Amino acid sequence: MASCNRRDFLLFITAGMGAAALKGCEQPYRSNFLGSSTTETPSFAPSFKSVKGPMPLPTYEQISGADHQAISRKYGKYEVIDDLVLPEGFTYDVIASWGDPVGDSRCGYNNDYLSFVQTGENQGFLTVNFEYISGTWGQNYEEVIGISLPIAVVKQALEAAQSQSIDAFSLPGKDPLRQAILEISKEGLIDMGMGVISLGRDSEGKWVRTYSSVDRRITGISGWTDGRYLKATGPAVAVFRQGGRGYHDRLGDKIIGTFANCAGGTTPWGTVLSAEENFQSFVTESVHPDGTSFSPSETPFSTTRGLGNVLGLAGNKYGWIVEVNPADPEDYGTKHTWLGRYRHEAVGVRVTAGKPLAFYSGCDRRSGHLYKFVSSDRVIDPSDRQNSRLLTSGMLYAAKLYPDGTGKWIPMAAKTAVNPDPASVHIGGAIALPLRPEGGSFVATTDEEVEAFKKQYKTLGDLYLGDSQTQQGAILVDAHLAASAAGATCCARPEDTMIAPDGSLYIAFTSGGGDRNGEGPDGRIFQGPGGVIPHDPGWIVRLIEDNGDPDALRFRWEMWAAGGEIFQGGLGFCNPDNLEFDSQGNLWMVTDISTGSQNKSVPPGRVNQAGEPLASRDLMGIYGNNSLWCLPTTPPDAGQAYLFAIGPMECELCGPFFSPDQQTLFVAVQHPGEYNGKRQNMASQFREFAMTGLDGQEFIQTREVPIGSNWPGKNPTDPPKPSIVAIRRQNLGAIV
Repeated sequence: MASCNRRDFLLFITAGMGAAALKGCEQPYRSNFLGSSTTETPSFAPSFKSVKGPMPLPTYEQISGADHQAISRKYGKYEVIDDLVLPEGFTYDVIASWGDPVGDSRCGYNNDYLSFVQTGENQGFLTVNFEYISGTWGQNYEEVIGISLPIAVVKQALEAAQSQSIDAFSLPGKDPLRQAILEISKEGLIDMGMGVISLGRDSEGKWVRTYSSVDRRITGISGWTDGRYLKATGPAVAVFRQGGRGYHDRLGDKIIGTFANCAGGTTPWGTVLSAEENFQSFVTESVHPDGTSFSPSETPFSTTRGLGNVLGLAGNKYGWIVEVNPADPEDYGTKHTWLGRYRHEAVGVRVTAGKPLAFYSGCDRRSGHLYKFVSSDRVIDPSDRQNSRLLTSGMLYAAKLYPDGTGKWIPMAAKTAVNPDPASVHIGGAIALPLRPEGGSFVATTDEEVEAFKKQYKTLGDLYLGDSQTQQGAILVDAHLAASAAGATCCARPEDTMIAPDGSLYIAFTSGGGDRNGEGPDGRIFQGPGGVIPHDPGWIVRLIEDNGDPDALRFRWEMWAAGGEIFQGGLGFCNPDNLEFDSQGNLWMVTDISTGSQNKSVPPGRVNQAGEPLASRDLMGIYGNNSLWCLPTTPPDAGQAYLFAIGPMECELCGPFFSPDQQTLFVAVQHPGEYNGKRQNMASQFREFAMTGLDGQEFIQTREVPIGSNWPGKNPTDPPKPSIVAIRRQNLGAIV
């Protein structure tokens, strides 16, 4: 079945792409483009036997696509396990869980990106992102942390006001309700941010905590009372320091905390970059034309959202990339504003001696853009700690992708022309643009609205105010809307960006649907196999800069791998997210299926009660829990996906990171039991799913699904806790 799968896969490659795309690039992995062929690269032989998922896969066992009876017999019944399921011969050790001590604080909630920086033989620093708090945080807080919170008081106030939110920022300072909201908000923000944990490997080969003096937390309220402010560099500092039209926190370039820390990246000089993603859940995203924030009142408190409201946090100080040196106990982070403010998911770091730095990142929203920062100065020594200064001067670019597989980088500068794409080309038929003179945004739903906008504003400089420095800062503060106005391609939730050993860029585009406001990706670009739109299972895209240069302004791109069912040209995974390369050049990927879609029943015939075919977003339940995959990048097996691990119930697997010796794969297990909380009395349900075989024929699978989670403790009374694990072979050999 491998050849059949590859054939379907090749049909999905963008027309005109192939080996010719690498002309002029001196790269060791020329065969990464699947349109090329070679007899020199040996076939990928996985060093593990894939685990059995709920969906038939040709990489799990050789079953003929025509043998429908064998498939329905083997997959007619399936049991979901509330554990981290690994191949035979592998195990995992829990390094830290929510609530464990870290420095003078605790391990936060919903651990995401992981970075291991080795400092010596069998020792190093593990830097961890803590992204957000969800409903189970409040349910289990007292049991795990040992402190009660006035959650019931606030819920009563919300019910009495018949409202889902409260503007605590506008309440008097001594108001009891304001104080209750302040207490909840502070504790929630403490459980976000970053953490540095020192590790050592013991005599049995396990990584264990060593609790050094360097261990510390950088929380969402660092600087609030302890003076541990974060710093800032770049043009937006001028915006932070001025009064301007909007809200001003009077702290200048000092910043209170970091939160919504999702994925990230690690530099060759030993620092870690943390991406502030969905900051709009906690502070106000909208800004005025001069880059100053709207009032905190615009984002009121609501249980786990609006936590920055009561603290009066200025929204324009969040949504950045934070750089931290884990080895420096006094370093609480620097936000480099040349990298832009938007819903950052990750950072792909490209550092080449004699060339400028290139940092890639995506904005994880259903119309978000792909960005590249290029430094003004060049790298001399990639391992030099002074390279951080290169992040203080350069230019941010946004990507324009064309259907023929080419593209260009558009500078986010005042002189750049305003030229947004028509509303009609987007899935959802809309595009958000800067609203002037009020600030914030409006959603254009017709091509006529977009044309009128283009006639009114000629350059980005017409949309943003201030002297040259402040105006540039305002553009960076409002990067998403500025990029839309400049004609950057609206993408399909770009999440991780990872540099391959050959210098090419791999991008996880998680999902191709539209959002609630009608915004969505460009349907000319983001099409599923056979040209289907929307394609909710997502893609992995590969991008090659012209001549392989990090500062090139042109590039080529291809749809390198498609999520989805095998018979439709997908590889069996759904919603790709974080990426990581091993030392052999294989790409490892975790998935991000939304909790509400995991194991959601799919009725026979895949139709709703009215007899209408289900949309692709309603079929996500067939993929089961979130999972971890290995994808070889060289022919003849490029275009295959091997299922390595399946996560516990209602979780997301995040931040895979290999130790330098490749014997350990660090993984973050985020929000187990996110919807149903603690699993009670080992409860489970039997659900039916209309599955398909490799040939597309339907069969019914009866699946046993645990309700809630007890992971990682796994005892019937244990609360679910986000945790960091170290995956290893039981014989301590290399994973690949």
